Amino acid sequence: MSEMSSRELLERLVGFATVSRDSNLELIAFIRHYLAELGVESELFHNPERTKANLFATIGPRDRGGVVLSGHTDVVPVDGQAWTVEPFRLTQRDGRLYGRGTADMKGFIASVLAAVPVFLKRPLKLPLHLAFSYDEEVGCLGVRPMLAELEKRSHKPTLCLIGEPTGLKPVLGHKGKLAMRCQVKGAACHSAYAPYGVNAIEYAARLIGRLGEIGARLAQPDHHDQRFDPPFSTVQTGVIKGGRALNIVPAECEFDFEVRALPGFHAHEVADELQAYAEAELLPRMHSVQPDTGICLQPLSAYPGLATSPDSEAAHLLALLSGSTEFGTVAFGTEGGLFDQAGIPTVVCGPGSMDQGHKPDEFITLEQLTGCDAMLARLAEYLWSPC
Repeated sequence: MSEMSSRELLERLVGFATVSRDSNLELIAFIRHYLAELGVESELFHNPERTKANLFATIGPRDRGGVVLSGHTDVVPVDGQAWTVEPFRLTQRDGRLYGRGTADMKGFIASVLAAVPVFLKRPLKLPLHLAFSYDEEVGCLGVRPMLAELEKRSHKPTLCLIGEPTGLKPVLGHKGKLAMRCQVKGAACHSAYAPYGVNAIEYAARLIGRLGEIGARLAQPDHHDQRFDPPFSTVQTGVIKGGRALNIVPAECEFDFEVRALPGFHAHEVADELQAYAEAELLPRMHSVQPDTGICLQPLSAYPGLATSPDSEAAHLLALLSGSTEFGTVAFGTEGGLFDQAGIPTVVCGPGSMDQGHKPDEFITLEQLTGCDAMLARLAEYLWSPC
């Protein structure tokens, strides 16, 4: 396989419909073949069903840490979105490249792959690692087994650059997330005898109201961190369902809520407080009417926040690569907190904007893609002759 430009590679990558609910193996096979043709070996970390895989590859010496470039291969669905172009075929128009995943974040992966021949141009003094994951969009799930393996190695990467779309601006932090489901089991009866039943929707409403109170408390100024927008941890209920008919007291109700937590705030504190409120205030009332009623909280997904020090080696390298020390934060989450927990200091910087991510007619500009190519060329210079 001959060398390919980042635009050519992006066209190939967008053509793989790697929605999180589907397999990413065809895309991973393409990347693995591309790397093998350039003389770069790679290893795969599959999910238990072997329908998806992470890919990890190293260029350069294997007896030291080095830098890892990380990106996720899955994309969000296009169902119900009003696209004016084919979402899984790259379309170029007015300096923009349209297609699902162009910004989030196949543009970065394409630029990384296009840069592999640059990194191979002469021997690296520090190694470069490539880490491409699955199931980031559904809770940063796929990268975890790969990180667990890297933690066991004597020479794991010493820092990580995640290429999520930041407009190539240097980012050192983001909030963490906890997603939870609350299931309320009530007791049905005819609505004419409502006091003899346990209305699951009404008890769910009390729980949701309590979440609102917690969110309002977290929004108070003494909890603010002005590096973030909004500058506080947030709580919101996003999905609710329950009830069968207006003349039946509902026996079931469930709702999903999430906490977007500032670094340093443990999102599980919100769930713990809600559980304590349920046990102290709500369950005794429910059980007094029907003993087999209940409230169950279960986690759906979670990932930690990221807060890399501006004085760290990772931040200094990011400043060198991006040409800026105006470090920022982003509102969306990344796999960065998980890399950081694995002992790999992490920063975020990539082409495109999340303003286009997850939307119909998602795009990245050619200028941003070219800018990422230049950033990776600077990384190659650094790895050839690190300061």
